[in-house]
Amino acid sequence: MTEFLQQLINGLALGAIYALIALGYTMVYGVLRFINFAHGDVFMLGAFAGYYLSPVVNKFLPAQSYVGGALVLVLAMAICALLGVVIEFLAYRPLRSRPKLTVLITAIGVSLFIEYTCQHKSVFGAAPHKFPDLIPATTINFNGLVIGVNQIIVLVTTAVLLVALRFIVQKTRMGTAMRAVSFNEPAAALMGVNINSVISFTFGLGSALAGAGGILFAMNYASIDPLMGVQTGLKAFVAAVLGGIGNLPGAALGGLILGLLETFAGGIPGVSNYRDGIAFAILILILLLKPAGLLGKSTVEKV
Repeated sequence: MTEFLQQLINGLALGAIYALIALGYTMVYGVLRFINFAHGDVFMLGAFAGYYLSPVVNKFLPAQSYVGGALVLVLAMAICALLGVVIEFLAYRPLRSRPKLTVLITAIGVSLFIEYTCQHKSVFGAAPHKFPDLIPATTINFNGLVIGVNQIIVLVTTAVLLVALRFIVQKTRMGTAMRAVSFNEPAAALMGVNINSVISFTFGLGSALAGAGGILFAMNYASIDPLMGVQTGLKAFVAAVLGGIGNLPGAALGGLILGLLETFAGGIPGVSNYRDGIAFAILILILLLKPAGLLGKSTVEKV
């Protein structure tokens, strides 16, 4: 039972990170109906933003303080939000009237551009970097369970961000505009909704969540590199599809389920070597058995 609970905690912490990234995928798909494959690289940039911001923040605040860690998180989210808006403005907005396949190929191109640019020695370099300790690395022992403070922070931060996201989408004027554009873009434009502003805000909000995911991931796994967003981003995409692409609660649920499955599989002898393949096996099964995802709704498209 102790081992089960330990794996449960580890899986929830990993799943919470997947959920934050998956929310960005599902938000962009809900508004524009395409997959932003550069989203995983924004997650990576969020981790590197924290890497470079930490020494600067430590000049003004005590090292490894909770206030300093929170400030690094907020600043990294702001940087990633700005990057998301810039990517949408430069790469996707000029192609908005083009076929979705064109935009999809562009998204893959943007992803590759970010990855290989960041590997250049004048940017981040290809070698892994040790992420600095933002907060004291302490653990809590409870009846044989070992719970890291970093894991608690991941879960609490994710919960707070999910509540904040739900409030923005459901209770604010911009959130209402986002839902209107998602439901019927032409009608929303006729009603006076600024489509460009809504789409830019959506990219910025989703990228901010990816930036938070990058900081939380780096806090728990210590090593970061320019290609860290490739596999993690694809797994988060699987989580979004699992929960129901375009459905915000579904993305969060899919991330938690995927994190739990991956963690429990890693603890099974003979299966642990295939834990990374589990995500893509789930993707195939979902597409075969329930293409709309767990919380998604099947829709009929007119031909």
